[in-house]
Amino acid sequence: MATAQLYCVCRQPYDVSRFMIECDICKDWFHGSCVEVEEHHAVDIDVYHCPNCDAHHGPSLMKKRRNWHRHDYTEPDDGSKPVQAGTSVFVRELQARTFPSGDEILQQMHGSQVTQRYLERHGFRYPIAVHKMEELGLRLPPPDFSVKDVERYVGGDKVIDVIDVARQADSKMKLSAFVKYYYSPQRPKVLNVISLEFSDTKMSELVVVPDIAQKMSWVENYWPDDSYFPKPFVQKYCLMGVKDSYTDFHIDFGGTSVWYHVLWGEKVFYLIKPTPANLALYEEWSSSPNQSEVFFGEKVDKCYKCVVRQGTTLLIPTGWIHAVLTSQDCMAFGGNFLHNLNIGMQLRCYEMERRLKTPDLFKFPYFEAICWYVAKNLLETLKESRDDNCLPPVYLIKGVKALITALRNWLTPAVKEVVTEPSSEVPDHIRPSHLIKMLTKEIQYLENGNCGSKLMKSQGISACPSTRSAHERRSHARRTARRLRDQDHHHSHSPKAPSNLDIFEQHTQEVLKRLEMGPNEEDASLNLKFNKVSTASAAVAERSLDNDLRLVLCNGRIIRVVCVCVCLKCTGLKLNHICSESATSPSTEEDAIQGMLSMAGLLYSHPSEDPSSSQESWWSRTNRPSPDYSKREHHAKLKHRIQEHKNFMDSQGSGSNSSSEAWSSHTHSPAHGESPTLGYQYCETSLSPPLHPSKRPASNPPPISNQATKGKRPKKGMATAKQRLGKILKLSRHKPFFV
Repeated sequence: MATAQLYCVCRQPYDVSRFMIECDICKDWFHGSCVEVEEHHAVDIDVYHCPNCDAHHGPSLMKKRRNWHRHDYTEPDDGSKPVQAGTSVFVRELQARTFPSGDEILQQMHGSQVTQRYLERHGFRYPIAVHKMEELGLRLPPPDFSVKDVERYVGGDKVIDVIDVARQADSKMKLSAFVKYYYSPQRPKVLNVISLEFSDTKMSELVVVPDIAQKMSWVENYWPDDSYFPKPFVQKYCLMGVKDSYTDFHIDFGGTSVWYHVLWGEKVFYLIKPTPANLALYEEWSSSPNQSEVFFGEKVDKCYKCVVRQGTTLLIPTGWIHAVLTSQDCMAFGGNFLHNLNIGMQLRCYEMERRLKTPDLFKFPYFEAICWYVAKNLLETLKESRDDNCLPPVYLIKGVKALITALRNWLTPAVKEVVTEPSSEVPDHIRPSHLIKMLTKEIQYLENGNCGSKLMKSQGISACPSTRSAHERRSHARRTARRLRDQDHHHSHSPKAPSNLDIFEQHTQEVLKRLEMGPNEEDASLNLKFNKVSTASAAVAERSLDNDLRLVLCNGRIIRVVCVCVCLKCTGLKLNHICSESATSPSTEEDAIQGMLSMAGLLYSHPSEDPSSSQESWWSRTNRPSPDYSKREHHAKLKHRIQEHKNFMDSQGSGSNSSSEAWSSHTHSPAHGESPTLGYQYCETSLSPPLHPSKRPASNPPPISNQATKGKRPKKGMATAKQRLGKILKLSRHKPFFV
C-alpha cells in the first residue's frame, strides 16, 4: 500500500478535523496550531509565509482594511453596497433604532408560578421573565464566576466554536486561546462564544437547569438509556461574549424552547412572534443571497426589544425568531429543550431547516430519532387515557397528529422539491410502520368518540391534566390503586342498605356453594345449615330492615321468596308485619313473585288454574289476565300462605333429619290446612334455568350424551337465572313490591 503523504513541520498526514494553511511560497500545508496561526486570523492574511520561507522571503503580508460595514473589509468603500449584519457600522445603527417595548409580550412571573401544570393549562406561547432564579429551581455559579474559572473547570485544551461577529463566520479555537483574547488589552476582533456545551465537564456540577426545563424535556423523559444513538446534550451552555457581539435573527435548532440566565453583564433580545406570515418571511429571508444586507426586523409588523440584565432569567417559547446583541461584556448560561406543548411548531421548524439545507452542526442532534422515541411513549399515554376514560389535552392530540404526518414523510419522502433518502435515525427496536398505524388508530378513536362535548360528558370522560413520564405514570398507577382500595374499604363499611337484587345475589352465591358440595360434605353440614338463613344474607338483612326481598332456605335450597319486612333471629325467619298498601298492581306483584319462585324451583298455582297445569312455566302465563282481586283480599291470601309455610318451618325446627321429600309431601297435602287452590308446589331445582318460549327446546328433544354435559358447572346456569331475574324486575327496580 502507498504511504500517506505527510505535511507540516510535524510530518503528519492530513487530518480533516484540524485547521491547516498553505504557504504561498513552498506550497506546503501546515497545521495552524503548529505554526501559531488561529483560524479566525487566517482570513486576514493576504500572503502567507511558513516558518521556513519566512527566513528568506520575510513575514506574511496582511490584508488592508478598506471599509467597516462589509464582511469583506477589503472591498472598496464607494458607498454602493449596503451595511451587513454584525459589522461595527451595523451595531451602531442597531443601537440607534427604536423598537416596541418587550413589556408588551413579556410575561413577568415568579419562578414558583412557572410550573408544568401552569404551562399545560395556559400554554407556552409568550416569553417569560423571572428575576429570582432560586424560585425556578435554577442553580448557577456565583456572580463573580469569571472566564478564567470556566477555563479551570472545562479545560484550556477544549476546542470550542467561536463566531467572528464582524464577518458572521464560525471558526474553532482552543478555550485557552479565547481566554487569552478576552483578557488582552486590545481586542483586534469581536469574538463571541455561544455554543460551549459543558455537560461532560466538571463545570456541569455547578449548574442545575430550571425545573420546568428538566420536567418537560423530551431528552430527559423519553430518551432511553440503551439507545444506539448518543444522547443529545443541549441543556447546559455557557455563553461568553464581549461588547458589541451580535447574533443575527434565527430560530433555535429543532424549534427548541430556550432558557437564558445572565450571570453578569447585559444582553438585548429582539423578538418576533412565530406567526405563519412571519415564519414564511423568515424562510424567504434565510434563503435569500443578500440575507446579511437586510435587517429582518424591518420585514415584519413588529419586532420587540427586550433588555435582560444581570440576575434575570428569560424563557423563550418554540419558534420565536430572535436576534441577540451583547451591549456589554457578558457571561450567560442557557439551554434548549423539546417538549409536548408545541410539537407541531417544533416539527415545522425542523422541516424548514431541511428545506434550507442547514448543516448538521447547527441542527438538533438526532432530532428524528428522538421523535420516534416520543411517538412510542405518546402511544402508551394515549392508551392509558383511553383505559381511564380520560380525554388527552387538545395540544397533545394536535401534536400527535403533526408527529404522525412527519414520521410518514420521513419514511417515504414524497416532496419532489426535496430529494432525500429514507431516515436513518429510526431506532432498531421500533417498528415504524406499525407505530404510525397504532398512533393513527388512537387518534381515530378519539375523533370518533369526541363527536361532541355532550357525548363525552355523558360517558363520564374527563380531560387528562397532562402527559406523564414513565416514572410519573407508575406513580399515578400506584395512587389509582390506593384510591380504589380505599373506596372499596369505604363501601364495605358503608351503612347504605343494599338493593333487593344484591340480597338475592348473596343468597344465590350461598346456594351455588352448597350445590357444588359433595354428598358427604352436605350431610356433615346439614345440622348447621338446616332451616337457617345464610350468614351473609342475614348480616345484610340485619343492616337493612326496610328491604322488601327476602329468601328462605331449607336443606340448602331456596323454598320461599317473599316481599315482606322482617326481623331476623338465629333460629330462622319470624314474620313481623306486611304493609297494607301496594305500589304496583296486583298482577305485577304476583308476576314478580311467581318469577322469583320459578327461579327457586317453586311454582305458584293460581286459584283460577287447574292443578294439573301447575307445572306450566311462568313465562307462558305472564300475558294472561290476572283475577280482579281487591288489594286487601290479595294481601290477606298472600299473608295466609306465608304464615302456613312459616308454621311448617317452625314445626321442622326440632327435627334435624327432615328432608326435601317431607317438605314436598307437606306442600302437596291438603290435610295440613292448606287450601287446594292456594299452594306452592315444590319442583326439583334444575341446573339449567327455565328458557324463554322463543328459546325453549322441542317437546321431545333428542337425548343428550354424557360427554355433552360432562363438566357443566351449575354455577354458570344459576348465574344466568339471576341475570334473567334482573331483567324480569327491571320495570319495577326502583319501586318496592309493598309500601
